[in-house]
Order: sequence, then C-alpha cells, then structure tokens
Amino acid sequence: MSLDVLKQLREQFGRAVLRTHSERGDDTALIEPAAIRAVCLWLRDTPELVFDMLTDLSAVDYLEQGRRPRFEVVYHLYSLPRRHRVRLKLGVDDPAAEVETVSDLWRNGNWLEREVWDLYGIKFRNHPDMRRILLYEAFQGHPLRKDYVKDRRQPLSRRPAAEISAALGGRPDGRRGLL
Repeated sequence: MSLDVLKQLREQFGRAVLRTHSERGDDTALIEPAAIRAVCLWLRDTPELVFDMLTDLSAVDYLEQGRRPRFEVVYHLYSLPRRHRVRLKLGVDDPAAEVETVSDLWRNGNWLEREVWDLYGIKFRNHPDMRRILLYEAFQGHPLRKDYVKDRRQPLSRRPAAEISAALGGRPDGRRGLL
C-alpha cells in the first residue's frame, strides 16, 4: 500500500519529489522545500490516501558530515483509516534555515514546529506563534545544533514572584520546582 503512495507522489509532483525509497515498511520521499505545503495538503486531502495525522516532525543536523543542505526537516504522516504511513524529508540550509508551516494542516504541527525552532533554529514561515516552547525566552542559541557550545553560559532568568505565587495556589511544597 505505501509503495503506491510513493508512486502517486512522484506522479503528482514530478520533479518536486527528489528521491524515494522503501525499506522494511519505511517509505520515505525527499521533497523540494518549496513544495512541502502542497505535498502535505495533497496527502491529507486525497480521499485514497487520507494522511490525517502528523505523528512527528523533527530535524537532523548534518554539520559534522559536511552535507549540504546542512539540515533535514522530517515529517512522519499516518493515515488512521488506511493504516499506512509515509515519511517526508526536506533539506534546509543555513543561515536561511526556513520552511513553510504546516501547522494549519495538522494542529499538533504548531507545537512540533516550535520545538524544532527552539532546538535547531529552523524557522517555519507563516507559523502563528513562532516562539520558544521548551527553553526560556532569554536562552541564547539552539542546543541541538552541532555547533552549539555546550559550556556556554546562559542569562540567568527567574520567574516573577506574582507568577510563582499564582502557580503555587496554596501548595507551598511545590515551590522548589517553580523557582
């Protein structure tokens, strides 16, 4: 079934599908970055495919391998009614690491794209709320980039006392974790 997805994808998008491979149930297509929204929309809305679930969105940094483009953004899609999956990859180069958002196609894409931004510094164009999700706003850099300096000192940040008080809500024993 999934091999048909790759075949249909190549037929529908032609040269925007740079490569495909299928091994042990993992069907993958390398997509031209400019086509990612159109490909995702087509995979979601085609009645024979119905990829109604974005199960994961992540990135890989190939700095140490010297590959170009440096980053790969990886989308894992699953169809609940058809029970098939496909993986989409697209290359993104630095410093203009930017990809069109799919957060309006799958709601969980909003958080997954924010996580990739926070950890790798890859921006998602037209994302409704592109800000950090795991690290605090004053944090400098993106810690999963291969060139991130691990020993780097970060600005000290404390939550305002009013925010801590409101979060405790009568549970003084929880104070330690909120500081």
